[in-house]
Amino acid sequence: MKKLILATGNPGKLQEIAEYLTDLDIDLQLKPESLEIEETGTTFEENAELKATQIALATGEWSIADDSGLEVTALGGAPGLYSARYGRTDRERIERLTRELGDDPDRSARFVCVIAIARPDGSIALSATGICPGEILTGPRGSGGFGYDPIFYVPEYGLTFAEMSPDLKRRISHRGRAFENLLPELQDL
Repeated sequence: MKKLILATGNPGKLQEIAEYLTDLDIDLQLKPESLEIEETGTTFEENAELKATQIALATGEWSIADDSGLEVTALGGAPGLYSARYGRTDRERIERLTRELGDDPDRSARFVCVIAIARPDGSIALSATGICPGEILTGPRGSGGFGYDPIFYVPEYGLTFAEMSPDLKRRISHRGRAFENLLPELQDL
């Protein structure tokens, strides 16, 4: 079994990522609590690679990291890299986003996720991007998920992320699509 260090201290994220890796012989572990990585990149890819590289170098183990966020067309791609810091709570983030978007007729948006895997020497072995296009609703719908899920509507399914079953969201989300692109290559590593 190969050890893979996840560049987060969040047990919820560990569980979510582990679900994508169930068919692989991987022991996924959280990064040591003492390691903090400042996200100084200007793109999702730079941040994912930065986190994976720094955790690999610090632990001497293979490392996996992701960076993701919501890009709203009418807001010039905002909140983007700052999606998690767009407010203190999910409710504040949603309120700010819908307030700034106002009644703009262009409600198009997309969730983006980049996953990077680094070797123990810190070099990047793999990276993959997943994108889920959608639209921003004027108000929340659904009770599942977290973050922007209640206002992120996927027309192809006629549901917000918050209305989807966990299995459907896992399959079609930006993270699910990134793992779909990554897994065939990861199996060959």
